[in-house]
Amino acid sequence: MPAVDEYVTDTEAPTDRARETMDARDLPPPQPLQNTLERLVTMDDETVLVQVNDRVPQHLYPRLTDRGYEYETIEADPGVVTVIWMVDP
Repeated sequence: MPAVDEYVTDTEAPTDRARETMDARDLPPPQPLQNTLERLVTMDDETVLVQVNDRVPQHLYPRLTDRGYEYETIEADPGVVTVIWMVDP
């Protein structure tokens, strides 16, 4: 799997912000969703979160939208990378 920076630059996410990475590949559902939402609450709104998962986090998307986040998912080998950011922090 390429470096996180490569995935962020392949999205519309701001490239000039701090980044945090969360590897959720080994977590059973619903832990990836719960852990991602909890992590976003504790992060600065200007930080971009990169979630690495073993599946597309489809149940996470509506919750991100409800909270004002933008996101893009890239299917990669071996996993799925979802880049999450706040548009106007």
